[in-house]
Amino acid sequence: MTIPIHMALLDSVTTCLSQPVHYAICKLGFEKKDTYDINNILSGNGEVCWQSVAEHVCYLESDQSVDYIKSICSLGPVCESVNLYLKSLTKEQFVIQYASWFHWTNCTEVFLEVFDVLQDTQATEVALGLMKLTSSLERALGDVYLLKGNDCPFLLRDLLASDQLADVFGQAVMNVLRVFIGSPYGLNLRNVLWHGFASPQEIPAKYCAMLLFLTAGLGQLLQTYLLQTKCVLVHRPYVIFVSLEELDAFPDLSNEILSIAEELVKQSSFVLKIMLPFWIAALTAFKQSKYADSVILLLPQLEVGLRLLFTTTNKCPNRLLTAESSALYTTFDEMLAKHLDNEEVNQLPVVLEEPAMDFLWDILNHQEGPRIRDRLSHGEINLRTFPREVANQIVGFAITILYRFSDEDVFSLKEHMVIKPLMNCASCYRSRFHPISRLKKQVLECMKSIHLWPELPTVPEEQVQIIKGLEGNAEANTLILMVSEIISQLHHYMPQNCCCSDDLINSVLTERLLMELCDTRICTLYSPRPVLEVVVVLRKISAQCHQVSQQVIAGAGLRYTQWVNKTLRSRQRHNYLRMLNRFLKSVLQYTENLVTYTSPEKNKWDETMELTNKILIKIRKISDRKLMLMHLAT
Repeated sequence: MTIPIHMALLDSVTTCLSQPVHYAICKLGFEKKDTYDINNILSGNGEVCWQSVAEHVCYLESDQSVDYIKSICSLGPVCESVNLYLKSLTKEQFVIQYASWFHWTNCTEVFLEVFDVLQDTQATEVALGLMKLTSSLERALGDVYLLKGNDCPFLLRDLLASDQLADVFGQAVMNVLRVFIGSPYGLNLRNVLWHGFASPQEIPAKYCAMLLFLTAGLGQLLQTYLLQTKCVLVHRPYVIFVSLEELDAFPDLSNEILSIAEELVKQSSFVLKIMLPFWIAALTAFKQSKYADSVILLLPQLEVGLRLLFTTTNKCPNRLLTAESSALYTTFDEMLAKHLDNEEVNQLPVVLEEPAMDFLWDILNHQEGPRIRDRLSHGEINLRTFPREVANQIVGFAITILYRFSDEDVFSLKEHMVIKPLMNCASCYRSRFHPISRLKKQVLECMKSIHLWPELPTVPEEQVQIIKGLEGNAEANTLILMVSEIISQLHHYMPQNCCCSDDLINSVLTERLLMELCDTRICTLYSPRPVLEVVVVLRKISAQCHQVSQQVIAGAGLRYTQWVNKTLRSRQRHNYLRMLNRFLKSVLQYTENLVTYTSPEKNKWDETMELTNKILIKIRKISDRKLMLMHLAT
């Protein structure tokens, strides 16, 4: 299901900034026409005179908190002076003078690139540079915070308001930064850009220049602090994407698809016309192999487009704009939620449909997913090594959304056929990072481990001995019969083409059966809390099962080697044969206690058997009770 967005609405939106926010960012800092002398804040050796900068921060008489309106107005000419000063430098001069002051950020090259942007002043490049600058600065400030505190705040505003950073840099310095970023009462440039509220032409380049200048000044202050305290700044490692194949939902994007995408953005009702330059820049960056840049530009635009859909379908057009400082922005978190803040059902999932919602939850929200927007915006990802595979998925998804909200009649049959594989992938997408999906993956990994058991080394043929008490073990046979009985009760719940009634135990562990069971489609969107609580327990059980299996494999290999080398004592040989004859044939259900019992240090095979017996009795009781209830119900 899709709904059209009236094209007149797209053309009528000239800004996504509310009137007060637009005034603060686009006009307030330009009201004072004074020419400010750069030498007032710049020492002879190029260091920032923080005291002179801080004098432009104004405070309320009532409680001495920052007066953001007056501060923005006062700092406006200072920012303009800094911008003109940086533009007057050659790249070589800037590198010689300032490069060393950016080393504390652990990504000097990002800040040197921002200098290049300021010389060009292309609107989209300035906005992109500012997004990269603020995320990198936030990460670096978090590293400094950890010199004095634990558990770095997740939100930039909390980080900048912390006592830990004030102790290092001084409260006046932190107040200067809060005028530009981190406070909803100030310019709040980081949030306005990363949440997609600002169009390219609405971000003055002079603010980007000022933050670049201030970052160098922070490096100067930090160097002094580290020399005085003898502390060493440690940089947290970047997040590394693992198992990239799990993100492989869309095929590799060809130049032909990207060319069609460039046409789509020009006529799709998902794109606000004022944001069109961002879309074009994102696609261009992808074609130029600048994958981090492409995703940084694209994620806020996905948020804008979804916000447009959200406000249209839920009939709250006022929420398309930035909220005031006293209210929350309408962001991904709220748009992807089941209910609105007034408890009414959110209509956006109905419009986007489940596969698209699953994809968005996977890449943005699920804790075990890549959480790309969070990690990029907080500087947790190395921009230089951002993988194409990840960018390909986000751009691919964006193209399918553009296509869904486009007039299909304007495209040729060939163009439809080029886009069709992409649309097919989008329509059948299933969550990969929801807890239920992770449980399925764990079960299959455990199955693969258990399937290695038949290949385990047995007793060396030349040393086979029949140890009294192991042949025809009655206890083991009883457990096997009990397992068969329980499985037979569950037999009719399983796909009949995957089960063999002659060998119930082994047929349950077949790859075909478990693959088919795990392939069963389960709605994961907005799973009820009781379901999630059960899944948590099942995942713990599955993890313990896998660990037990791994321990059995490792233990069997070790004992076999010891036997061959004739270093295994008589009692150990006995235990080894008991494990092969009893444990490998009877264990079906495992709990955390089994991990302890089967460890090489404990080697408690008799206790394992007793524990297994108790569990099977419980399972049989539960199964019998369920059958009885079903019988009564019929």
